[in-house]
Amino acid sequence: MAKAQIVIEGLTKTYQTPVRDPGLGAALASLIKRRYCSVEAVRDVSFTLAEGERVALLGPNGAGKTTLLKMLAGLLRPTAGTASVAGFTPWERHYAYLRNISMVMGNKSQLLWDIPPLDSFTVLARIYDLPQPEFQAALDELVALLDLGPLLNSPVRNLSLGERMKCELVAALLHRPQILFLDEPTIGLDVSAQRRLRAFLDDYNRRHGVSFILTSHYMADVTALCDRVILIHQGSLLYDGSLRTLATRLAPFKLMRVTLNQALEYEFVAPPETELVEQTEDSITLRVARSATSTVAAQLLQQLPVADLVIEDAPIESVMDQIYTGGQL
Repeated sequence: MAKAQIVIEGLTKTYQTPVRDPGLGAALASLIKRRYCSVEAVRDVSFTLAEGERVALLGPNGAGKTTLLKMLAGLLRPTAGTASVAGFTPWERHYAYLRNISMVMGNKSQLLWDIPPLDSFTVLARIYDLPQPEFQAALDELVALLDLGPLLNSPVRNLSLGERMKCELVAALLHRPQILFLDEPTIGLDVSAQRRLRAFLDDYNRRHGVSFILTSHYMADVTALCDRVILIHQGSLLYDGSLRTLATRLAPFKLMRVTLNQALEYEFVAPPETELVEQTEDSITLRVARSATSTVAAQLLQQLPVADLVIEDAPIESVMDQIYTGGQL
């Protein structure tokens, strides 16, 4: 069994936010005495993460995902609870701890815009006190994996968003961290760039056994990279387990798409334990109970002029929307 690399117990973060009534009088009064309200961004969250494990941290906007990652990266101190990451307390910010982690935020940059990425990489090598042979070996590997050769000497401001995100990953991985916090790393990227970034992260994890926690609103990122998901809503943990188990639990049905080789001249009547989702001239889409999938498929093949039949799970996006809307499992 893999060793636990991250252990979180009852982690809580509460902010004191100033509030005031509208109007000039209230604005003047707030200069003398401010009123505050407490906002719990993260509430009593506990989980563990093993070495080399890849976990998706999911939740709607404002759920507390980024706050949780910032506490684990040592950028914020919690109000209550404990965390051990690679044997360190993150917010104590020991050099050995910072040397062992990295954080990539899709809406933040650690590269200087007016100089080439290679210059920023050289500066980071000095910050992390990397010996030249170690720095060069890491740089060569990352440049080859991400196909960055032609970009190293172009000013960052001249690069596309996808090219900049590749450079951000190089900057984050130069010192070979064993723990990676990824906060929306593919935000704003086109489909092709997202796919290439996912392939890189998957390959790099397999090569070096890096553990990472990923937040993303693109479910393709989650399904491609993570078997385990942690769901938080309004700061509290709702679910910790397999993505497939979650989908089965919340969507106990499959979608059956039937393409016909000739048009039906009547309205199709769905068999028992199924629901007609859509019918066109040459296709039928059904929602079928998982337990009845094989029976219904056999019936359709016998009764209809079937050209093609596809059975698939419910879109994971619809499952997550169900959770976000209801706020519970």
